[in-house]
Amino acid sequence: MAPSGSRSIKKGCQRVLYWIPVLFIALIVAWSYYAYVLQLCIVVYLLVYHVIFIMFVWAYWQTIFTKPMNPLKEFHLSYSDKELLEREDRGESQQEILRRIAKDLPIYTRTNSGAIRFCDRCQLLKPDRCHHCSVCDKCILKMDHHCPWVNNCVGFSNYKYFMLFLAYSLLYCLFITATDLRFFIKFWTNGLPDTQAKFHILFLFFSASMFSVSLASLFTYHCWLVCKNRSTLEAVRSPVFRHGTDKNGFSLGVSKNFRQVFGDEVKYWPIPVFSSLGDGCSFPTCLVNLDPEQPVSPTGSNPANKSAAEVRQFPSKPLRDSQSRLLTSTPSWTESDSAADKDKKGASNPGMTIENEA
Repeated sequence: MAPSGSRSIKKGCQRVLYWIPVLFIALIVAWSYYAYVLQLCIVVYLLVYHVIFIMFVWAYWQTIFTKPMNPLKEFHLSYSDKELLEREDRGESQQEILRRIAKDLPIYTRTNSGAIRFCDRCQLLKPDRCHHCSVCDKCILKMDHHCPWVNNCVGFSNYKYFMLFLAYSLLYCLFITATDLRFFIKFWTNGLPDTQAKFHILFLFFSASMFSVSLASLFTYHCWLVCKNRSTLEAVRSPVFRHGTDKNGFSLGVSKNFRQVFGDEVKYWPIPVFSSLGDGCSFPTCLVNLDPEQPVSPTGSNPANKSAAEVRQFPSKPLRDSQSRLLTSTPSWTESDSAADKDKKGASNPGMTIENEA
């Protein structure tokens, strides 16, 4: 009982420590609001400031409190499969069992050695682009990274929120820097009255400008990842197919890559609401036809032309049509074309991932 109790205390302390970076950001944001609204109090800018502030806080909240999505039950081993796997001592025999299980699942990526990607901790076959997070101790769909500043895994369910959080926080810092600049200059030329506001003007400018530099680099990097349709993990280690690795295996073109994260409906792009395409378990890829385990259509047609129900052997998430339809058609930005697209059946072609050893 003692070791178990000590482990519980240790985990409790770790959970508290994980919230320290989030608390730090919250305090910085709260102080910046006080300094700008109550001390600087530039009335003409307050309306714009509050719009940016609300969108920034909203996106940050969604990134923190949106629960990462885990693989569907179809990817978990059944009780009989677990027993069968445990009885086998040889790795090759275990791989044969895993290959049999994966046969009816949209799994097309492998480890560097060509083995089926299996998670011992969660006892499941990893869907493409899924990785096990050592902090959350769970397998996360389309895992990008575990971010200490939001105390959450950034993955399929909240990657759009994370991108908007970076965008609005950068815009927030740039707006404060630009509107505070003239007062900052007056501070050094002794053009400001000697009040408490001088301290806030000085540090507000310094903190906003420094955060702008770091946020700009991070936001630019993730914009590049979105355009290439890669996660942070995939940028470090390229996805592996049976035929080999390819860092551009998921890339479908800039516009389709962008829509996969932000969705088809333009009106939802700047708003922190879920609008990403797909279900997180399978992804379209330009290399799917090269995989020797890709099921061949009896008519010789490309599986991309099949409906999602024909390609996948498990139920999709209950998303809107614009969210669950994967990218198989030419992008369209007009409402009429968008409505026409909704009547079409989207294909759910499997993608490819990298293996996270964490």
